[in-house]
Amino acid sequence: MIAAILLSALAMSAIVAVRYLLASGGFAWATKLRQPGLYAGQRGQIGREIGWSLASAGIYGAPAGIVAWGWRQRGWTRIYDDVHAFPLWWLPVSVLLYLLAHDTWFYWTHRAMHAPRAFKAMHAVHHASRPPTAWAAMSFHPSEALSGAIVIPALVFLVPIHVGALGVVLSIMTVMGVTNHMGWEMFPKRLVEGPAGRWLITASHHQRHHEQYRCNYGLYFRHWDRLCGTDKGLGRFGKV
Repeated sequence: MIAAILLSALAMSAIVAVRYLLASGGFAWATKLRQPGLYAGQRGQIGREIGWSLASAGIYGAPAGIVAWGWRQRGWTRIYDDVHAFPLWWLPVSVLLYLLAHDTWFYWTHRAMHAPRAFKAMHAVHHASRPPTAWAAMSFHPSEALSGAIVIPALVFLVPIHVGALGVVLSIMTVMGVTNHMGWEMFPKRLVEGPAGRWLITASHHQRHHEQYRCNYGLYFRHWDRLCGTDKGLGRFGKV
């Protein structure tokens, strides 16, 4: 049993690493096409981002692999694969609940990591990317990676979710993690500066966080920043 659990953890870590390389590599390639020269002179930084991110992949993958084994072999979690086990309306609701819960955890832990001691010990690795690139999405100190790695594995024990809906959550998490750091805005101005942009986080919003540090802490949504007075609007692109 222990060998099977370890193998599942290693396999999931490899999957997370490949997912990171494909997603970040894909958006880095898109950046090269749409914003030629944007990452010029950042080869050393990108190498560090990839190194930290691959280490983070192992940390994210290990608990996910253990949970995946428990789901399949012991039925530990509330993940289900029969789409009719819950009403169909629960599919989008469960996705939204997971995103809201993850966003809440991220906001408060992220904000806590900007306290001076915690920043130096944990979060400085991420902010060493100046400016961040598409490769920086998982560029974390191991302690910060661990704080993020436990969220989704914990939620699957509490909130029922279809395996396909869980895939949607992980896809959104991956895409937004990469696109929020790639140094330019891929979404149209009418979305970013319109009604939807007042509540959804894109690269323009997160860029302000990398400019000023003590603001714009959210991951998917802006409501915690708005409620807590830490929303400082949209940032500018260029060297920070």
